[in-house]
Amino acid sequence: MIYVTELYEILSENAVVTETRGRIPLEPPNYMNQTALRETHPWEQPFLKPARGKESVLVYLVAIHVLAIIGLSLFPLPSLPVFGATLVLAALGGFGTSVCYHRALAHRTLKLNKVIEHALIFWAMFNGSGAPASWVAYHRHHHARADTSEDISSPAHGGFWWAHLRWLYQSPPADAQRWCAELDKGHYRVWTYAQVPVILLAIFSGLALGWQGFFWLGAIRLVYALHIQCFVNSLTHFGHPQDGDSSKNVWWLGPLQLTAWGENWHRNHHSRAGSARFGFYWWQMDIGWYFIYALEAVGLASNVKRPRAQ
Repeated sequence: MIYVTELYEILSENAVVTETRGRIPLEPPNYMNQTALRETHPWEQPFLKPARGKESVLVYLVAIHVLAIIGLSLFPLPSLPVFGATLVLAALGGFGTSVCYHRALAHRTLKLNKVIEHALIFWAMFNGSGAPASWVAYHRHHHARADTSEDISSPAHGGFWWAHLRWLYQSPPADAQRWCAELDKGHYRVWTYAQVPVILLAIFSGLALGWQGFFWLGAIRLVYALHIQCFVNSLTHFGHPQDGDSSKNVWWLGPLQLTAWGENWHRNHHSRAGSARFGFYWWQMDIGWYFIYALEAVGLASNVKRPRAQ
């Protein structure tokens, strides 16, 4: 019997995320990809051996790191226009991943205007976060099985590097139909088909600003975005488990996250996953929440859920 703070009900058509009060005993369903994760121990595989169907993910990760190293060797100090454009694109991607993917789609803590939602999906994909269906499926899986043998990205399995990077290419493919069927159909499915064109655009579009732009707006930005997001899976899950929860707040990570600042309050998020706000106190800066608040004020976000009383 596993105790969790959120109950994930898998309905016939949708995977609905429902926050509950207190601790609820939940018998884990015997889903195929979870069973495979538990029995095959992919974290025990050689570091560079991808899971079946994940070969392209490993190729992508190696490619952007190699290009980033070359770019930093050739252009360690980019021009101000190139650096400014890199920051803007990284910031847009941060809003896309934190506000749209995480808070709106994965946890349904707010409803975004559809134009804003799909614009943010594009910028999240342009930042290397993948299609919404796969991102949300992995994330709901993680929350439903947090700190158990079926937690897809827990550092308790293979340590820091498994939680930080290896699970991306060594875990079983995301089961979107099981965890987020509502994002695996209709106009959302278009984004799944658009993954390769969008990521190629992200890598090569910087050529418009020359070779500096190619490296900085492309691979260097993508490597930065990758590791800043991966720190949430790794670094913020090295706390001392209390009530079966190893998540923790890491205050100094926030400034490094640009517009994803707020994701560093990860203990807050795990304790109140039904809240669109991650920084519960005035001194806990949460730029993602400020953006949501502004969207709500002008009518571009609705049904925004606040944290319940502590």
